Parts: sequence; structure tokens; C-alpha cells
Amino acid sequence: MKKPAVFLDRDGTIIEDAGYLREAAQVLFYPQTFSALRRLGDFVLFIVTNQSGIAKGQIRSEEADAVNHHVVQCLAAAGTTIRDVYCCPHQRSDACACMKPSPYFLRIAERDFEIDLARSFVVGDHPSDIALAHAVGATGVYVLTGHGVKHRAELQFPAFVASDIGVAADVILRMSATA
Repeated sequence: MKKPAVFLDRDGTIIEDAGYLREAAQVLFYPQTFSALRRLGDFVLFIVTNQSGIAKGQIRSEEADAVNHHVVQCLAAAGTTIRDVYCCPHQRSDACACMKPSPYFLRIAERDFEIDLARSFVVGDHPSDIALAHAVGATGVYVLTGHGVKHRAELQFPAFVASDIGVAADVILRMSATA
């Protein structure tokens, strides 16, 4: 039987958006991240992140991978398993197949991990995260951390709006309980 998932944006959603992160020491988790993601333990959790700084030459792919690895390890130490991290290294002008809101990575997760996208959620602080949810029939949860407040007026698809990842987890748990 297919399982529901939560696809999490990284910067501005579960960690503070501090620009192009080069090393683990720059990672600052939002205080509610650990408890929020533990509460989502019945879902398969993924991180889906656009890291255009790689294509722009601001960071190296190895640096982005090290930061992603650190995030996953910190979450694991706090009792949360991230099944996979999907990282687009391109910039929008590259017109690649994997940058959000393209459903490329979600389709891979659907196939490789037997994910039910219609019962899944995408959480992020950019309109592209919500467009990604819409593209696969998932539910979008827009957080007002990171760039969320700045870009809220640009949302083109319906979404639940949450002040932070903790409230987003509450929304997801309520929605899945009534489904």
C-alpha cells in the first residue's frame, strides 16, 4: 500500500535561510523543527531543496551535500528519519527538469518509495513549493518563516498558511486525521 509523505523545503522552512550555506556550522534550526518533525513520524519525510548557488558558483556541490548531510544527521539524532534529500543544483535560467516547482523529485519518490502523492504534503516558504504540491495533487502548506511573509502575495494556488514548521505539522496532522 502506498504511503503518504511530507516533502520539506530546507532553507526558510526547517532551518533559517542564511544564504548560501558552505558548512554545517552555518545551519541554524528553527526551535520548533525537531518536535514538529517527530510528530510527523507516521509520514515518510523528504527534503526537497533548490540550491541555485551551486550553478552560480557561490557554493560547491560538495558543500551543499555536506550541509544536507548535517541536517539529516541532526534530525536523526533528534528522532526523525529523512528518507532522502533531493537537491536541484541549477538556477532558474538553466530550465532544468528538477527545480521546484517541477514535480521531478516527487515523481522519483513516488516510484522509489511507493508514495501516495494525493495523500502527501509539501511544506515551504516559497510559492514554488505550493506550485509543486499543486502539480502532483498534494496539499501545500505555506510557512511564513524564511521568505514566506515576503512572497505570500505571490501564491497562485490554494494552500494552508502556517506561521512556522510547528504550526505546519499541526495542520498536516489535523488534515490527515480527517481524511
